Amino acid sequence: MVFVPADPPRSGRFAIWGDGVSDPEGSLDLVLPTARSVRRRRISARFVSVTDALPLLLDADRDSVTPSQAAWSVATTAAVGLIGRGRLLPAVTESGMDAWRIGPLDAADAEWLRSLAAAFPPLAHPLEVTGIRPLRIRSAESVIREAWDAIADTMVRSASAPVATGTRLFAAPAPTPVPDGLRTWLHGTQDELDAGARACLRLELPDSADEPARAVLQLRSSVDPSLMIDTADLWRAPAAVLARFGTQAETDLLLALRRGARAWPPLGPLLHETTPTALLLDDDVVAGLMDWGAEALAGAGIELLWPADLFEAIKLHAVATPSPQPVTDAGFTLDTLLQFRWQLTIGGEVLSQEEVDALAEAKRPMVRIRGRWVAVDAALVAKLRQRKERALSGAEALAAALTGGIDVDGERVEFLASGPLADLAARLTSLTAAPPAALKPPNGLVATLRPYQLRGVSWLAQMCASGLGGCLADDMGLGKTVQVIALHLHRRTEGHGRTLVVCPTSLLGNWERELHRFAPDVPVRRYHGGGRHLDDLADDEVVLVTYGVVLRDREELATVDWSLVVADEAQAVKNPLSRTARELRGVPAAARVALTGTPVENRLTDLWAILDWTTPGLLGPLERFRTTIATPVERYRDPDRTRQFSRLVRPFLLRRRKSDPGIAPELPPKTETDRLVSLSTEQATLYEAVVRETMDRISRSEGIERQGLVFKLLVALKQICNHPAQYLHQPGPLTARSGKLAALDDLLEIITAEGESVLVFSQFVQMAALLEAHFAGHGLRTLFLHGGVPARARERMVDEFQSGAAPVFILSLKAGGVGLNLTRATHVVHYDRWWNPAVEDQATDRAHRIGQHRPVQVHRLVAEGTVEDRIAELLERKRGLAEAVVGGGEAWIAELADNELRELVSLGTSR
Repeated sequence: MVFVPADPPRSGRFAIWGDGVSDPEGSLDLVLPTARSVRRRRISARFVSVTDALPLLLDADRDSVTPSQAAWSVATTAAVGLIGRGRLLPAVTESGMDAWRIGPLDAADAEWLRSLAAAFPPLAHPLEVTGIRPLRIRSAESVIREAWDAIADTMVRSASAPVATGTRLFAAPAPTPVPDGLRTWLHGTQDELDAGARACLRLELPDSADEPARAVLQLRSSVDPSLMIDTADLWRAPAAVLARFGTQAETDLLLALRRGARAWPPLGPLLHETTPTALLLDDDVVAGLMDWGAEALAGAGIELLWPADLFEAIKLHAVATPSPQPVTDAGFTLDTLLQFRWQLTIGGEVLSQEEVDALAEAKRPMVRIRGRWVAVDAALVAKLRQRKERALSGAEALAAALTGGIDVDGERVEFLASGPLADLAARLTSLTAAPPAALKPPNGLVATLRPYQLRGVSWLAQMCASGLGGCLADDMGLGKTVQVIALHLHRRTEGHGRTLVVCPTSLLGNWERELHRFAPDVPVRRYHGGGRHLDDLADDEVVLVTYGVVLRDREELATVDWSLVVADEAQAVKNPLSRTARELRGVPAAARVALTGTPVENRLTDLWAILDWTTPGLLGPLERFRTTIATPVERYRDPDRTRQFSRLVRPFLLRRRKSDPGIAPELPPKTETDRLVSLSTEQATLYEAVVRETMDRISRSEGIERQGLVFKLLVALKQICNHPAQYLHQPGPLTARSGKLAALDDLLEIITAEGESVLVFSQFVQMAALLEAHFAGHGLRTLFLHGGVPARARERMVDEFQSGAAPVFILSLKAGGVGLNLTRATHVVHYDRWWNPAVEDQATDRAHRIGQHRPVQVHRLVAEGTVEDRIAELLERKRGLAEAVVGGGEAWIAELADNELRELVSLGTSR
């Protein structure tokens, strides 16, 4: 991409050229490099007006376009910023037409322009200047300035402006001749602004409050912006220095003062001095200068230089002090009650109450405090006086200390931590910067822990010892269970007692086997079934209980003095308003640990529910969390809130992935493939009929009714894509009616012929049952696990599959997606998509986990040209966000406009 200037500037165009340009509209001469030199070439190009190019360049993804397009995107953004700051001047073109240009540029703008020009890639500005030899090209800086002027000349005009202003001059898009008198004045103004010297005012503050401030007049060289000189010293400067300010330095100075006095009248007295050097300023003038004068002077091309320490501004901070009793050296707990109050600081130094009172009573815009002048922000001082102190919980104070700020009355305020609170925050932050030193394997552990597992146990031990708890969010298959067993043994040596493990029913047997295997001397009890009791508990006993039993027996469980409560597959209580979550919170413990491979399954509130259980109060009330964190991060991708949230949760969340270096190098590779399958004629007919009928109803509905219809449509289309029999609630026949089933048959024929085993997941129990019946009719032995299978039967199925009794294991995604070790499988088939990559990955990890020694193939069946196909594209983007931000499942689809929804679900071509 290059810019082709024109007269008037708004007629200039961007030229896009290269192999990928379709339908070129013309040609232009460029100077381009060859193998040994540069030469002039005529190339074909597509020309884009400034009006059409602006949205493309402003919205360009600079990582995915060519370097020249990225460079022009940066330059265009800069131009819009300058226009927004009012850097606009009327001008007259060489042909005598009206035009706008960008200017005047202050020193910082000019330096930035030079830096941008130096970084401009050669192919962004290879336009030829003349047709004579030697070949010459325009400098990048001159081409950028011409493009800037074209953007300015385009943006400030409007077809309706002549009606409003009563004149076409400088308002209408069409070229308008400039009258001779105005043309002469504009030429003079342009000459002034392009002179060799720029005027500056340097503000000097006195050492005493009784003396006035001074504005010292200076000149800055246009050719060397780093060269500045007081006008009092200008005529005594060496000739070599004077030459850098041009031959008309005195004239330039007087012209600048004339413009400046029109913009800011207090500058007027300098025009009457023979040698203007400095201006005395009283308090009112300084106040006006800080309020509006600086901006007015900048618009006239006069730069204002402030004292460096003037803007070491007064800052308002929130602090917390112990109340009513001081925090002892024993440490800081989440139950500590602190007194929340406000402080003012200058340069990090806290102001005393007497100094704050002096600021509040000041009658001038600046006061001298602690040997320095500071600007008085009257609104800030008034805000300080209006705010009242209040109590602050230890959890709130810790969150504020970790993020460095706290939300008060809808405003983010910097927070200063001190004492034990600051020590704890620093200790937690250091854990995120570098992993803790690994503990020695505890006595009684019959296992060899991998290095990352030892680090995990160390982290858990430190968090529990601090009374804070945490979430171990390792990928499935990395051994979270053995790390918790080691933690229990370590805490036993430290004098801590019993551990309660809460898990889904399907994992009871797994926990019992793992405890007997890795810690054979630890008493283990299943608190499950009709004869369950907590009589005669050993001091170091581990009790296993399901979430369902907690719901029923919370009061009984709460009678035990638990040293540690562990919630396995903690996403099971991601709904904080559910009865199960509420009852789990009612089981007291010295420390709490959550285990999950998907800490954020659908929304950030999932993670809130987990961490508010492990570390109550850390993330604040749920509604405030939704307003201040979840919505800005999920919906608006607010970078500040995202960083704030990350700093807050990182110390309490240990996340390791199988793909991380050094975590699980022995794991074999995993290959994932999307298999696009065509719909059968019956499927396509059903699909189009359902879309047509339901979209008609959706277009005539609104609110909750519309959302319900959208979700009903999505479920129906998923079922049709799976098999017409599922949608029509038919037991059969199944053969030759579904493209997916035909593709699955082909896959299983190859897999079983090679003696391999496979897991087949579906989110629909009904579809899984149809698959079981279908394979049984073909004489293929299968196992089928769903939510209605009792715990003992689940364990028996897992053992049968692992022993090779059946090559195909059909699982409903919710029942079989967690807690199972199915490493015999070398293939995983997702018959339908859950539309949440974290859940799919977790299901895949039933096979791809520690203990697997063969490569794992993952097959995702996607109905081509359907809503499944289009959502699959979005899933890949969502997969990259799952660790930090995951949108609300399928809820966003219900918010689409009718035309957008129709485009999403309509049967069409593949992605």
